[in-house]
This record gives sequence, structure tokens and C-alpha cells, in this order.
Amino acid sequence: MKKILLIGSGGAGKSTLAKQLGKKLSIPVYHLDTIFWKPGWTPSDQEMFRSEVEELMAEDEWIIDGNFRSTMDSRLQQCDTVIFLHYPRWTCLRRAVKRRFMYHGKSRPDMTEGCEEKIDIDFLKWIYFYNDRHAPEILEKLRQSNIENVIILKSPSKTAKWLSSVSSS
Repeated sequence: MKKILLIGSGGAGKSTLAKQLGKKLSIPVYHLDTIFWKPGWTPSDQEMFRSEVEELMAEDEWIIDGNFRSTMDSRLQQCDTVIFLHYPRWTCLRRAVKRRFMYHGKSRPDMTEGCEEKIDIDFLKWIYFYNDRHAPEILEKLRQSNIENVIILKSPSKTAKWLSSVSSS
């Protein structure tokens, strides 16, 4: 595991797991939200965003967390490991709401400074329908890929168990 893609619904804990795994493996971690969003929730130019992601993927080792369809295929082609947090919708919704209260009035550590934590109906709908609308496409891409290592984790407890089994060597 040298080039790791971490994907899943909002609220699943991608950024938290990315940081934990990065520390354990001594691999740099990149959060796509931090790259894409500029202060005040201003989106990046798509070409600049793709270019920045391509530069990161040229490195020898990385953990990149985030979904972002616009770069998904190229990230799937470059990674040697995919970790898909495929959690139940209620787990993700609960965690997203909890996160909103934890970071009320401030930016999360894995988010661009100046992007205060927020939650809106569109984000809640995206999480609610993620397993119905987005996960099937991702699972199909993973089935068709030649990725060496695909890890699908279906609950926070299974994720914790898996992380404890990961060796730093």
C-alpha cells in the first residue's frame, strides 16, 4: 500500500481514517476537499483542480481521500489500494450531523481555512441516497478495475478492526 484512494459517503469518516492510516504508514495524506474548496466555499476551477490532483498522484506515495467524480477515474488508474467506506446511510447521516455541531463556526482540520462547517438539505440528501445512487457505480468500477487491493469496509467497528491489523512495515 503506497498509493491509497479512500472513498465513501459524506460522514463516513474518510478524512479521519486517512489521517490515522497516514500516520501509521508514514505516507502523506491529501484531502480533496482542501484542494477543491477555497475560502468561503468557493469551488476551484475544474482544470486547476484536476492538475493539482495529477501532480499529487505523480508522487511515490500518497493517501487521497474524497469522492469528486471529475478525478475518480484517473485516481482509480493510479492507485494500488482502494478503501471504500460503504457504511449504512444512518451511520453517515448521524456522523455528519455530529460533525456539524463539533465544528460549529469553524473549519474542520481537513478543510480549507475559511470554510466553516455547514450542513444543508442537499448534502443530507446526497448522504441519504449515496448507497442507492453512487455506491453501485463505484462498486462496478472497482469490479472492472485491475487494482491490487480493494478493501470494502461496512461499519466503523470493521474499519477499526482492519486499521488495527495494518502493519507499518
